Amino acid sequence: MRTKAVVVARPGVLIVDDRQSPTAAPDHAVVRVAYGGICGSDLHYWRSGRIGESVLRAPMVLGHEIVGVVEHAADDGSGPAAGTRVAVHPAQVCGECEPCRRGDQHLCPELRYFGSAARDPHTDGGFVERLVVPAARLIPIPATLDFRTAALAEPASVVLHGLRRLERLGHGVEGRDVLVTGAGPIGLLAVALAYAANARTVTVTDLHDQPLDVARRIGATRTIRADRASVLPGRQLSGDDLMTTSTSIAEQVPDVDVAVESSGAPPAVGMALEALRPGGAIVQIGHLPSEGVTAPLHLAVTRELTVAGSSRFSSELPEALAIMDAHPQLFAPVVTAVFPLGEVEAAFHQAADPSRSSKVLLAFGADS
Repeated sequence: MRTKAVVVARPGVLIVDDRQSPTAAPDHAVVRVAYGGICGSDLHYWRSGRIGESVLRAPMVLGHEIVGVVEHAADDGSGPAAGTRVAVHPAQVCGECEPCRRGDQHLCPELRYFGSAARDPHTDGGFVERLVVPAARLIPIPATLDFRTAALAEPASVVLHGLRRLERLGHGVEGRDVLVTGAGPIGLLAVALAYAANARTVTVTDLHDQPLDVARRIGATRTIRADRASVLPGRQLSGDDLMTTSTSIAEQVPDVDVAVESSGAPPAVGMALEALRPGGAIVQIGHLPSEGVTAPLHLAVTRELTVAGSSRFSSELPEALAIMDAHPQLFAPVVTAVFPLGEVEAAFHQAADPSRSSKVLLAFGADS
């Protein structure tokens, strides 16, 4: 079986390769891919050949945000039947280590993720027309949820995992004031999920107007341009910026109970910590620089703050799909562009420009 695949050949070079699909093991299914969402990690591999300590050493198929239709069910009878619309869980784990046994598969030391250069040989991703995948990793999509919105299931699960981490620590968002720093796709999904969970207010910061406009459409009660303030040193502000406001970003951000840091920008961490009320909590979802971050962590002591990290997700995919199915109007606007496979280069360029796009999808042709 032949399939077209989106491959990063080396930094700066994307190709659509025609290759042979692997033979499906008895417990594997063949999925005809409908959509794949372009993630920040895909952009990093394309632009610089690395993300953090994961370095591209050989050509690799990108993509881990995948939805499609089961074309051939697993021969052993496991998993969804042929014709089922599914979202793909992109993690491969050992299932035997202590984290796996206690339900924290995302912390498995043997974890492999679709479209990742963290290990050698690399783990090819799901940007293919036909994907061979363990049937146990396929989650049925609710019948009333459209494919395009369902393509947000993987990143929505990443955010949901962070929110559930806070909830288990006694910091749910219902009835609380929430701050989301960074209105990229992860930040926008945090806005939608917080609003769906009945947060009292949701404040969002970002450097661009377009994502803040989307944030207001999906539940943000207040949006703030983070570059129009003196808290971000070293940035050249335009005359319009200087005329807009002279107050610092810290003075613009209201006090909140919960902060979701999704930008991965060191200044945003400090801003979020300073915005938290005594007894508040922050979850760090955005990837921070590996060399470390300077932040006012003394506030964690004086205000008794809870500081939590969150990495990928484990079992949240079905719940994320159910929430999106119940509130599609909050999630659909996060998808701002869809490109056919033949325009993959244009798709990546648009996805890399946060001033004009949020989540960009590649269409592989199995939409129904």
